[in-house]
Amino acid sequence: MMRNSKADALLEALPYFQQFRGRTVVVKYGGAAMENPVLVESVMRDIVFLEAVGINPVVVHGGGKAITAAMRQENLTAKFIDGFRVTDEPSMRIIDRVLNEVISPSLAAKIVELGGKAEVLPGKEVLVAEKAALHVDATGAKIDLGFVGDITSTHIALVQKLIDSEIVPIISPVGRGIDGQLYNINADIAAAKIAQALKAHKIIYLSDVNGVRRDPKDEASLIPSLTTAQIKHLKDEGVIAGGMIPKVDSALEALAGGVSKVHFLDGKQSHSLLLELFTDAGIGTEIAAGK
Repeated sequence: MMRNSKADALLEALPYFQQFRGRTVVVKYGGAAMENPVLVESVMRDIVFLEAVGINPVVVHGGGKAITAAMRQENLTAKFIDGFRVTDEPSMRIIDRVLNEVISPSLAAKIVELGGKAEVLPGKEVLVAEKAALHVDATGAKIDLGFVGDITSTHIALVQKLIDSEIVPIISPVGRGIDGQLYNINADIAAAKIAQALKAHKIIYLSDVNGVRRDPKDEASLIPSLTTAQIKHLKDEGVIAGGMIPKVDSALEALAGGVSKVHFLDGKQSHSLLLELFTDAGIGTEIAAGK
């Protein structure tokens, strides 16, 4: 009997549709995939697909390159320490404007254009934050990161209300202190905190690499699955370093807080979300709770 590859693909995906239907999946979207309009459309089409098959996607986005470009236009220089952006008052104003007035609306508009439903939910309305403690770098030096915040609580009912209405929340990583001060929040950490509060089934991190690699410079050294013990070993070896540290640390915290699985994917690969969620092989790095 002649096989139909399109039908086979749908049949392969069917058990995953059934397994994930009604579940909440938090997608952290960032990196170079946000700079290419073709890739943005591909990712947002995947989000619309998830919504259409009964999954509840929540998008938490970054915007580092756009923020750095906007800072450059105002003659400000971006500075990073261990993956965290040092944030002074002028930088914080730019971060808030770029994330909440440019990137969030553009992502929501693209989802609507593709036939889905989405609404901007500024992080400062969801994330309650306080000034982060002094950061300790690899040398042991203590560094003030400025208006970088730690999340103390979430107004998660605002997010859940949109989910219940079958509307995709588009959330920026900006927190607000009880005194009204805005704080720059690492988007990976924001996604993990929101996923925990929602009791999400999964978090998917879309970034510039195809997952955790044994050799960070070699795509072929991708590690398909990791345990907590392996992660500690890779950090000790320096394999997991720099901007990957807050990703992995937030992933582990989310797993400890009730999220079932975490995935790290290459946002530059077309339809990476669908390939990871709805195929037997998957394409990125997966960490499961309890490992």
